[in-house]
Amino acid sequence: MRPWRLLSARPLLTPAPSATVRRPLATMASTQAPAHGNGAPKRPNPGNKRAWKQKKTKREKNITEGSSEEVLRYDILALLESRRSEPGTDAADEGTNDDEPLPEEGTETEVEVLELASTGDGLAMRPGSSHVYVVPFTVPGDTARVNVFRHLRHEHHSVADFISITKPSPLRDDARVRCRYFASCGGCQFQMLEYPEQLRLKRRVLDKAYRNFANLPAELVPAVGDTIGSPLQYGYRTKLTPHFDGPPGFRPSKRGRNPKVPFASCPDIGFMQRGKRKVLDIEDCPIGTTAVRLGMARERERMQREFNKYERGATILLRENTRRYLDGDGQEEAPPKDGDPLPPYTARSEGDGFVDVKSCETDSKATTTEYYLIDAYSGSGLFTITLASVFQHSTGIDIAADSIASARRNAALNGLGEDRCKFIAADAGQLFRNVAYAPDETVVVLDPPRKGCDADFLAQLRRFGPRRVLYVSCNVHTQARDVGVLVRGEGEGARYHLESLVGFDFFPQTGHVEGVAVLNRHESETDCKADAAEQKDS
Repeated sequence: MRPWRLLSARPLLTPAPSATVRRPLATMASTQAPAHGNGAPKRPNPGNKRAWKQKKTKREKNITEGSSEEVLRYDILALLESRRSEPGTDAADEGTNDDEPLPEEGTETEVEVLELASTGDGLAMRPGSSHVYVVPFTVPGDTARVNVFRHLRHEHHSVADFISITKPSPLRDDARVRCRYFASCGGCQFQMLEYPEQLRLKRRVLDKAYRNFANLPAELVPAVGDTIGSPLQYGYRTKLTPHFDGPPGFRPSKRGRNPKVPFASCPDIGFMQRGKRKVLDIEDCPIGTTAVRLGMARERERMQREFNKYERGATILLRENTRRYLDGDGQEEAPPKDGDPLPPYTARSEGDGFVDVKSCETDSKATTTEYYLIDAYSGSGLFTITLASVFQHSTGIDIAADSIASARRNAALNGLGEDRCKFIAADAGQLFRNVAYAPDETVVVLDPPRKGCDADFLAQLRRFGPRRVLYVSCNVHTQARDVGVLVRGEGEGARYHLESLVGFDFFPQTGHVEGVAVLNRHESETDCKADAAEQKDS
């Protein structure tokens, strides 16, 4: 058997601060997804008569196919179609009535939740109606009281705020909720659900993504495997980014023309309130690790003393850092014993032959170390270093020179020289030019940003034609689109067969799911036809 080589690439990654990792576990690890995002529409402005258009969040701006807006649209249309096909329902009898009377914007009504969208929102209808209401913090089977704040008739739905549950779904148990900000904070959607149900829902998200965005015949897409769960459902996030808005009256100006407005008191510090472009003041976040939660408390206390030093809003980075004391390793400083006092805002844990002291770092340029979970950008060597032990040689490629420098340092810290792995800073248009590996002996690992790979990168990849591709993505919808390109194989370059699909749950209690797709190169057109027939039979 010929030796295999690993090629890890993250196309079109922009430079960003990177974490340094030591002795990484030989398992798949994750770049943490943005915490506590808010993609909900703004409230109506009675004085504004211009046509309303939903404003995309920063992480959605560069996404066309596979955006949250498009994902929601697919799910709404699927619900309407399924209702029309059910005999005896109002929708089946009347079809979608875009002229039916709707409650006035800003008023309350009661809805029945029928389905859960891939965005994590409930899709509901009023009794006797065929109009869809998008309601956060609900699950199928709930009857909920909501405040309707936006009608989008041309898109067959309205958007509403969750008020309360009048009749709970059998799936719901509010005793499971551990956060007092749940149903206000935009970060978590699923705390009321038991964990196996969360995993089932995330498997369904992956399945729908490939049905809606891959543009492939069903027989070419394998059944999605069971979602791989997280060993921790709370206390798992090693990075959080709470923030605060500028003082009332603050208006940013590129040339500094606007007058500076000081804070009169400490601003609210936390995450975006669901459905509003306003920060919700949050004292604690239970999905964060102990060290990160202690760091959050420390930074809130600091802001109480120093808020008058700020003249605009800011984001506070909270990243866990670990100092490990190994038994008998000759360190000058002895590890703290169980019961010994620790420095303020730190936490202690121990394992077989080591003691860890965990603190919280706030400097974005500082180096942090983690052992059990790696929070690093792919460009700093995550997959290349983690998988180096199972390949003859590994190469990491990135267009960001800063990321490559961090990756080389990470490799040295892990005892890996260039005889085992190396890193290349490449131009976006020539990512594979300096790769000397034989394609037949090469596995390429892809971990792109949420917007996925662009057409130029996919063309380069197909022309290089590695034997195998492992595609990891934090946006399964753009992943499905890109995988479809590789499987269809139109034009010059290799074609691929999709071997397997599975989701990984790196973010319990949220609607996020990480997708992993394994693809193998077809050797001939006969292989393509045989594969299609095999998939159909199975």
